Amino acid sequence: MDYKLIDNTEGKQYEYHIDGVIAKIEYIRAKDKIYLTHTEVPKELEGQGVASALVKDVLNDIEKKELTLIPMCPFVASYIKRHPDWKKLVLKGINIA
Repeated sequence: MDYKLIDNTEGKQYEYHIDGVIAKIEYIRAKDKIYLTHTEVPKELEGQGVASALVKDVLNDIEKKELTLIPMCPFVASYIKRHPDWKKLVLKGINIA
């Protein structure tokens, strides 16, 4: 499914607006680094692949902006572990377990 990724810089989160609810990944941005801290998908959207699609779009945006990723959110870290090509964005020395 294609959703429109919104970088809500004021709210410090990436968002999908779907059927009146918001799926989001919260972040902290510090110069050329971005810390993804929390992923949240409303109950009515669970089990539809929304969180994985959101992580993928966010990682594409991070790559486009040439930022270094520090994945603090367990869901983001597990996504990167399942899709190791994205490790190229992760700050060197951080182990994705």
